[in-house]
Amino acid sequence: MDRPTGTTENDYDRFAEVYAEATEHSLANAYYERPAALGLAGDVTGRRVLDAGCGAGPLSAALAERGARVTGIDASAAMIALARRRLGDRAGLHVGDLRDPLPFGDGAFDDVIASLVLHYLEDWGPTLAELRRVLRPGGRLIASVDHPFVAYTHPGARPDYFATSSYTFTWEFGGRSLPMRLWRRPIHAMTGAFAAAGFRVTALSEPRPDPAARALFPDGYDKLTTQPCFLFFVVEAVGGPGGR
Repeated sequence: MDRPTGTTENDYDRFAEVYAEATEHSLANAYYERPAALGLAGDVTGRRVLDAGCGAGPLSAALAERGARVTGIDASAAMIALARRRLGDRAGLHVGDLRDPLPFGDGAFDDVIASLVLHYLEDWGPTLAELRRVLRPGGRLIASVDHPFVAYTHPGARPDYFATSSYTFTWEFGGRSLPMRLWRRPIHAMTGAFAAAGFRVTALSEPRPDPAARALFPDGYDKLTTQPCFLFFVVEAVGGPGGR
């Protein structure tokens, strides 16, 4: 059956190729978000890592190159197809929605990385509970989201910092207009959701871009070194399986 056309929001199956191409070497992704996530992950040699919301697999590939045993999952079948093309047998890849139960056993992973994923969700509770379940006790969740300050000042957001609310906007990629809907929430709501799911916050990071980007993106580099963009958390799974 054909997919509907028009204004379907967050439909990565419709624009997987153009999105993957646009973000492969972009300032925000290749020189800011991915290096920051990898830096927080540190030495992943031999660690079982779930790339939750892996998209076309650039972060999964970087983790595999660093010796991690990588599994990726994404709701977009088209994105997973691109990831399989990139990674071959270097990662186990699955189509699955992070709002649903995950197809992995309790304690299956040492680390989960959720890069720019949680801000697509209205309710973090079920997703964080599942990510906690599949992490071993003491395992880490490394998550990045749009910085609340940026979301609060976005033209499409409601002017109430303390509210959890959605906002819509349009991405322009490859001459195409792509409708998106994200959710913004205050920092205390984020940390509260982590705690409720059985996590302890061990680090909060507001990184700056890789200095190598200065020559490639001089205007954007200066902006990212003086203004917030993404907010990163490292949280540790406490207690037994599922936070018990």
